[in-house]
Parts: sequence; C-alpha cells; structure tokens
Amino acid sequence: MSTVISGMDADAFEQFVEQLRRYVRQRLIPAERVIIESDEIPPEIVQEMRDMGLFGLTTPEDYGGSGMNVRQYARTVNTLAYAMPAFRSLISISIGMFCSALKNGGTEKQKADWLPRIASGEIASFGLTEPGSGSDSAGMQTTAVKTGNSWVLNGTKRYITNAPFAKVALIMARTSKENLAKNAHVSAFIVPMDTPGITVGKSDKKMGQAGSQIADIIMEDVRVPEDALLGGEVGRGFVYAMKSLDNGRISVGAAATGYARRALDSAIRYATERKAFGEPIANFQLIQQMLADSDVEIYAAECMMQDVAGRADAGENVLRKAAAFKVFASEMCGRVVDRCVQVYGGAGYLAEYDAERFFRDARIYRIYEGTTQILQLQIAKQMLREFNTGGLS
Repeated sequence: MSTVISGMDADAFEQFVEQLRRYVRQRLIPAERVIIESDEIPPEIVQEMRDMGLFGLTTPEDYGGSGMNVRQYARTVNTLAYAMPAFRSLISISIGMFCSALKNGGTEKQKADWLPRIASGEIASFGLTEPGSGSDSAGMQTTAVKTGNSWVLNGTKRYITNAPFAKVALIMARTSKENLAKNAHVSAFIVPMDTPGITVGKSDKKMGQAGSQIADIIMEDVRVPEDALLGGEVGRGFVYAMKSLDNGRISVGAAATGYARRALDSAIRYATERKAFGEPIANFQLIQQMLADSDVEIYAAECMMQDVAGRADAGENVLRKAAAFKVFASEMCGRVVDRCVQVYGGAGYLAEYDAERFFRDARIYRIYEGTTQILQLQIAKQMLREFNTGGLS
C-alpha cells in the first residue's frame, strides 16, 4: 500500500528556503576560497549548519528532525547546492542515504538510537563501494560472520564520503558465501566508527569538490553487537541500500541542477562584463545561444526534479525515474559548466576564475550514486520488466 508523505508546513518551509538562500549567498559562497585552500569546511560553519537543522531535514519530528517530504528535501538540496558541493556532501550522505535506509528498514530501537543523533548533527557514511566492486554486489568481498551474539566484519570500503570525520557508517557486507537471488547474500550493519578494528585511510586527493573528503574504511575483525544488523534481518541489506539510493540519486540530481544554475549565473555575469570588439560579449549571438541552451536544460531538470520527488512522496516506485533524473541532471550539468568555461574563454582555463572550478566539481556527478552507464542499464531493464508485465506507460 502506498504511503503519502505530507512533509513540513508549507509556509514554514518557504520561510526556511528563503533563509537558506540568503545563508548560501551571504555566508557559504564567501567562504569557498578558504575551503578550497584548506580542503575543509570550517568547524564554525558546520556548527551553523547544525543549528539551522540541516542534518535533520527528512528525519521525522518525533526523532528531532524537520520531517520534510522528498519534494521539500530536493528543493532544499537544490538551494544549498548553489554553493560549492562540499556543503551538500556533508549532510546528504547522513540524510539521503543513512537515515533513509534506517527509516526504510531499521528496527524501532535502531531508529530511536540513531535518528536523533544524526538529526542533531552527527555525520554518517555509507559503505557500499569496494576496491573490486561498486554496483556489482556479486563482487563484494567484505564479510560479516555471526559469532555468538556478535557479528565480525572484515573488508575494505573505498571512496567513502565523510569517512575521515564520520561518527557512524552503514556497512554492506556478505552474510552468505554464495551469490543469492535478489542480492540476499548482502546485509547492512550500523557500525560506529570508533569500534576497535576500524582504520580510516588517508583522505584521497580529488579532481574537484574541495572540502568534501573521501577515504577508505578498513575493517579487521570489527565486532559489533547482534542488534547492529539493520532491521534485524539477514539478507535484506542490499534492498535497503537500493531504496536509499533512490533518494541519493534525487539528491545528486537536485545538486547538479543547483550547481548548473550557479555556473550559468556566473557565465551571464562574465558575459555582460567582458568586452570584445568594443562591446560586451553578451551581445554576440553565439554566446547568447550557449546561455539560452543552458537555461533550457536547467529548466527541464528542475521540472524532472519536481515530478520525481512528487511521485516519491505519493508512494510510487521511482527507481526508473530517479535514475532518469540523475542521468539527465548530471549530464546536463556537465554541458552547462563546459559552456561556462567557453563563455569565459581563456580566463575559463585559469584557477583564478570560478569557471575552471565549476568544470572540475561537476564531473563527479556523472559517476557517484551510480554512473550514467549503470543507470542506463537499470532504466532499460526496468522498462523491459514493466513492458513484459503490462505496466509500462
């Protein structure tokens, strides 16, 4: 049975979005250069984000959050992502991945223990990707073995966002040596990052996205209690992970759309200020074409965002549409930032100007939470499955 998600009061939400919009422009954007130099969000800004309730956006009010629905969450991410991507990365893994999996599949005790902590600003990681596997769960090597009243985890997770400063991670691990149907060989575990046996690798140097830190999580005989198993049920971990990935993909799509808007605004500003042949380059028709094409594509992505989030709130299965939105928005953002560099011309290749950073930052959107190619396969498979069952519209 579908569940309609009502969300927070509409007037209160509009006030919150306007407050966030001002905060992004007056506080976060001016701080970007410091973050680029240090590769770290200043602690005082992290605390400000906690105080604004940004870590509890979708957490139910009963657990200390704002209780936003998916549509409100997507719009919030879109607004926040006008600033550099690190700010969204800090909160979205906790909200869109960890908390989503917990709400979908956690026991009442697990929800009571962890949702208030995340809503108050504790940072979470999501451990799915490994050195030898990402979307391919059959290649997963991390194991969880039941020993008495405990589970013992061994393995390595790679490219894990927030790992250097996370307090807890949701770890996907094999609970069966055999590859089972519907990925029932994978379970999910709530693992505090201070558990003995956990080592966090050195923060990886990246192409872009300064301030958003990723690292390996290495687990050597990490012992967690029996109730660390998400939902208390073996073999359901991958299902919970995939459900949370729908929210994660909506979040990435919303972020890519917001960042594309930032790049376009920057290109418009530069085009009106830069002169060639005695007039602003904004007067040149081929510059105008790049600006117009970008606006058209951003508008399309914004419409997709509203549609898929609304469908999710109505209780629909949005696997195919969430994937479609993420593919379109991330690829669109890549085209917009490329045009932004082109509008800037030679200046766009210099680190002194924002266009160069936009170009590098945007590239990852086409990769994480499922590469474009993996999602194209998922979309096609879902379409064929729906066609064969008479459900494709």
